[in-house]
Amino acid sequence: GCDSSLNLTSQKASDAVDGIFRSLRDIARVRTHMKQFHSIHNPGSNTHQASASYKPLLKQIVEEVCNPDRPDPVDIEHISSGLTDLLKTGFSMFMKVNRPHPGDHPLLIIFMVGGVSVSEVKMVKDLVATRKPGTQVIVLSSVLLTPHSAVELLFASDRLQSDARI
Repeated sequence: GCDSSLNLTSQKASDAVDGIFRSLRDIARVRTHMKQFHSIHNPGSNTHQASASYKPLLKQIVEEVCNPDRPDPVDIEHISSGLTDLLKTGFSMFMKVNRPHPGDHPLLIIFMVGGVSVSEVKMVKDLVATRKPGTQVIVLSSVLLTPHSAVELLFASDRLQSDARI
């Protein structure tokens, strides 16, 4: 709501910051139902506050998909694509049959709604290459984010129909 710094008032700045924190709270609220991917922040322990860390959601998901120990993923679901997978999924309701794991397929397709940065694409490529060599990965997104456009999206009035100039 402010086209130049000359028109900036403390009320406009306060409203903008409140809007950003409202957006961040909304994002956090959406992820509360998740069991595994509910946070990107690890606060550390009471005795080691310096061990607090940040782990991006995309990195958590790719690590889970490429996990060699292959536990059943909690927040990721495999969508059956063929008769064999459909039968395995159906029988798993009645018998102890291992459901297909999302990392079973040699092609991993990731679609990021809302945008992805070049550094995130490189992180995914490097993670898949080290954890699951031989797997082809395709990263798709609704927009390629730059540092400038990511900040503009925080201020967009409607994030689904962005008014940011990307």
